[in-house]
Order: sequence, then C-alpha cells, then structure tokens
Amino acid sequence: MKKTKEMLRQKRHFRIRKNLSGTETKPRLNVFRSLKGIYAQVIDDTKGITLVASSTLDAEVKSQMDGKSKTEVAKLVGQVVGKKALDAGISEVVFDRAGYKYHGRVAALADGAREAGLKF
Repeated sequence: MKKTKEMLRQKRHFRIRKNLSGTETKPRLNVFRSLKGIYAQVIDDTKGITLVASSTLDAEVKSQMDGKSKTEVAKLVGQVVGKKALDAGISEVVFDRAGYKYHGRVAALADGAREAGLKF
C-alpha cells in the first residue's frame, strides 16, 4: 500500500504525541491545518477536555478574513486563541504541531499566539 502524505503526517504526529502531553497547569495547543482553514485548540489531556478553541470558522475571525492570505489568517487565529486562553487563565502551553512542519501557516499561528501573550 502506498503511503500518502497524510499517513506520513499522522505517523509523525503519533511519534510526537508519545512524549507530549498537556496538563492542567500547562495544556497542549494543538493545530490542525486543512486546505481551506486552520484550527487551534487548547487541550487538557489529563481530563480529556478542550479548554479553548478557535478556527477560521469563528465569527470573530471570519469577519476579518477578507483580502488576507492563508498565513495572515493563521496568525489571526493564533491571536484569537491566545486571547481566549489568557481570558481563561492559561498563560503557558505546550505547542503540538501535529506532525506538520513548523513553517508557513503553523509557524504563523504560533507567532500570533505568542503575540497575544501565550508562552510556549
């Protein structure tokens, strides 16, 4: 069976997740990148719950997307999720790139979250 890019990414993601876990004091900032959008959520793995989430589907982000590139939108999503996390009392997170290269939209999202005040 031929290995697709997605299968290889998932394999990298599982390899990363073996050693990466979010706790109550330092939850995990997970990223999912699709062709059209980008999604970010802050997860407490000990309880198995999502504490904060943001994506290109949010009304707050959607209203500011016009005329922006995917990278600029990813940075905006990072800023929104960072602001929501700070409002929820979360100041420090573990960044989970989910097997994607730390480049382009994934790096822009991380930069946006840092600008909002989150520490990695």
